[in-house]
Amino acid sequence: MPERHDHLFGELSSFAALHAATLKAVRGKRSKPGAAAFMANLEKNLLSLESRLQSGAWRSGGYTEIEIKEPKRRLVSAAPFRDRVVHHALCTVVAPIFERGFISDSYANRVGKGTHRAVARYEQYRDRYRYVLRCDIYRYFPAIDHAILKRDLRRRVACEPTLALLDRIIDSSNPQEPVNVFFPGDDLLAVAERRRGLPIGNLTSQLFGNVYLDGFDHFVKEVLRAPYLRYVDDFALFADDAGTLRVWQARIAQYLQGRRLLLHPEKTFIVSTTEPATFLGYELSPGGRRRLPEASVRRFRNRLRGLRDAWRAGRQDETNIRQRVNAWVAHASHADTRRLRRAIFRDGWFDPAREPESPPRQARASRRFVEQQHEQLARGQPQQQRPRQPEQQQRFPCRQHTPYCRSRHIHGCAG
Repeated sequence: MPERHDHLFGELSSFAALHAATLKAVRGKRSKPGAAAFMANLEKNLLSLESRLQSGAWRSGGYTEIEIKEPKRRLVSAAPFRDRVVHHALCTVVAPIFERGFISDSYANRVGKGTHRAVARYEQYRDRYRYVLRCDIYRYFPAIDHAILKRDLRRRVACEPTLALLDRIIDSSNPQEPVNVFFPGDDLLAVAERRRGLPIGNLTSQLFGNVYLDGFDHFVKEVLRAPYLRYVDDFALFADDAGTLRVWQARIAQYLQGRRLLLHPEKTFIVSTTEPATFLGYELSPGGRRRLPEASVRRFRNRLRGLRDAWRAGRQDETNIRQRVNAWVAHASHADTRRLRRAIFRDGWFDPAREPESPPRQARASRRFVEQQHEQLARGQPQQQRPRQPEQQQRFPCRQHTPYCRSRHIHGCAG
């Protein structure tokens, strides 16, 4: 039986704890209306929050719902800023208690883990074994059962006020996608009465998602003794024969049924590790090559075009655009995308004079110039314009090559 922890509520509901949580919650969001209003009267708001928490009067506010259509349709829910302060304070105290019990191959929403480490681990297992079982849980966050989650939280938390706060956050979840699934022993009334679903977007939902599958992680690692890694509801098992993976798949499905979860029928399959695979936003090929899926690149080009249009209309400032572009560059830089990034940012990181999918026909920038562009982007300095090649130097078409042989060094063209 794991150790249960008591006397936690004072740590998370004090003025100092709430102030530290506010600094975490406001990071990168100071210009948002909710955050700006809270920070404008910080001390008064923190004292009010402290009083409501310690008296038991605190309740979650309503969610702002945003429907995301790409890369797949899902409902993202944003809690009010003052609720996010409470979520940060709660997770600062409670998350380390559960973190100590998580397996090392669980990579989502954990300090020192993340998608890039998960992809690297996948490649290690892929290079070692002949077959992989890829699995995805059907509508994971909408399917999380509240009663089972509360029971899991009580296995490690004994502090009643903290448990009451956790219960209130779980019970305040807004309606999610319907999951019309029946399990053995269910009747219509029981299914209608069971609460399930957590809002995607809450910090607490990220913690709860890992807690809910922690027992499953240990089952796969310690009972099945399988090479295994998981990122949220996307996980993979590896073996040298497909028969072993089929046996594991049946046992996994049976275990998840006890958690009122199902494997996604279209996203669960066994395949040879010599086949290219798409995992966590990368196309992975044997031999260590990584690429970005074409759909992902197309979405970024469209997003960049939308940001440019919003910038022209005065609806976006350069700081916000730079943050979003940097996030994509950080993701893309872990794949073989040097030429792709040069093509997209050939005239600087954000040139409003051209379409992103139609780079100008001109000589490439020197490597030093590209490095200067990235340095200026990091420092927030305006981009310098790359000198254009004179028109007379761009007339080297030859009869046997394309019209774009602009140098006698290309294809050995003599002009």
